[in-house]
Amino acid sequence: MKDLSQLSPTPQFSKELTADEIKENYPRQVSGAFFSYVDTKTPTKPSIVHVSSSFVNDLGVKMDSDKILEILSGTKRFQKFKPYAMCYGGHQFGHWAGQLGDGRAINIAEINIDKINWKFQLKGAGPTPYSRTADGFAVLRSSIREYLCSEAMHHLGIPTTRALSLVTTGDLVMRDILYNGNPKNEIGAIVCRVSPSFIRFGNFEILSARKDISNLKKLVDYTIKYHFTHLKEGDYIDFFREVVEETKEMIVHWQRVGFVHGVMNTDNMSILGLTIDYGPYGWLEDYNVDWTPNTTDAQYKRYKFGSQPEIALWNLTQLANAIYPLINDVKPLQEVLDTYVQSYRYDYHKMMCSKLGLYQIDEVLDEFIKELTDNLQQSEIDMTIFFREISNKIIIEFFVFWEILKKSSYLDEKGITTHRSNWEKWHSSFILKIKLENINSTTRKTQMKAINPKYVLRNYMAQLAIQDAEKGDYQLIDELYQLLLKPYNEQIEKEKWFAKRPDWARNKIGCSILSCSS
Repeated sequence: MKDLSQLSPTPQFSKELTADEIKENYPRQVSGAFFSYVDTKTPTKPSIVHVSSSFVNDLGVKMDSDKILEILSGTKRFQKFKPYAMCYGGHQFGHWAGQLGDGRAINIAEINIDKINWKFQLKGAGPTPYSRTADGFAVLRSSIREYLCSEAMHHLGIPTTRALSLVTTGDLVMRDILYNGNPKNEIGAIVCRVSPSFIRFGNFEILSARKDISNLKKLVDYTIKYHFTHLKEGDYIDFFREVVEETKEMIVHWQRVGFVHGVMNTDNMSILGLTIDYGPYGWLEDYNVDWTPNTTDAQYKRYKFGSQPEIALWNLTQLANAIYPLINDVKPLQEVLDTYVQSYRYDYHKMMCSKLGLYQIDEVLDEFIKELTDNLQQSEIDMTIFFREISNKIIIEFFVFWEILKKSSYLDEKGITTHRSNWEKWHSSFILKIKLENINSTTRKTQMKAINPKYVLRNYMAQLAIQDAEKGDYQLIDELYQLLLKPYNEQIEKEKWFAKRPDWARNKIGCSILSCSS
């Protein structure tokens, strides 16, 4: 087993595609290129906060070398690899924003490991030509959230970029957390995130918007060649079909665990259907389809939990528009988009039934699932606790079921009692379906516990870790990391984290509301 620092770089993206001709690092429009070479900023006093031992094991490497801190902090280059930042555009909150690009992310290595060309990227390592008016740095608060959530999502079985390490820089970074005129210095930090590709919908959009069809074709051909290897060159419709399918599967997973991305702009959509860019994300606690954690989205709630499936389709439509010049025919693209609606509906209902321990999809499913989600919202039921609790008891007498509801509701007993008759009606239908399926109860419990996590990274948990870390105490970061490695296991010794959001976190910054500030 080799140390990561000793592996030979194997450039792929930066070898196959065209680099920006301008070498100076200053904010500008970059045309005719896919990326710009740029060096990371040397931090004053870097220090490793945490390394994902799980991901290190997955990669099959060691992290023992003295050079590791230098690499993960951007102090020195990874051997002779030339770092770069990617050029892309995007639609932000439904509006074309033009060029965006890696404003604070720098790819420091591409390495072949176990037949995968992994891209290693430092987020918060300094400015790039795409930083616009920003400084390219990141703060500890947002870096902890990205680091923990990337790994939490992976162990929940959700497609995601990974996080290898969390490093403090020894430098202070000025941030206005709520953009309300109250900036302050915060601790600088860097996350090393890793993925087979960081290509986004926006990489294709910027080329199409600029009518750079030659480079658009190069990028699609490159993506098929290395990431959809079973397809043939020029097989653009099947390529698009697979992107639609993988994006849909990711969204179904988000809805399964109650994850709200918060900023589903097209520049935050991975071409591989991976969850990417953990900004103002959040987890449903009281079930609320209208909830978004993003303060920027507070008025219009474009990216609220209940809208994520429709927004994914909207974003896929923008991708279809971007690659249209390679096809010059609307019909096949539209046919692929049309399959999304029916396919998502079926997969969503199948997923929701699985969460309930049901495996037969019948003609009254729409009504049955809607009654459930309406009841969950009206009764302010904690999504994670509710589904995990019913995984433990299958054919439940109503008085037992009612105790589960009271345990998982954010309403007081008087408040939830006003919804009792609705729950009695739904519960009768639920029990009837269970009895009709006649599946072994032990098998059902096992299957339900495999889809209903006991632990998720609730925002208040991350906030507690942040508060300790800002005082120099990283113990809670590791405690949460270890907890989230096995989110479907009981972990009785860590039962304190299987609890509703505390009252103090209901309206606290960093818990109920977050901004894009990082």
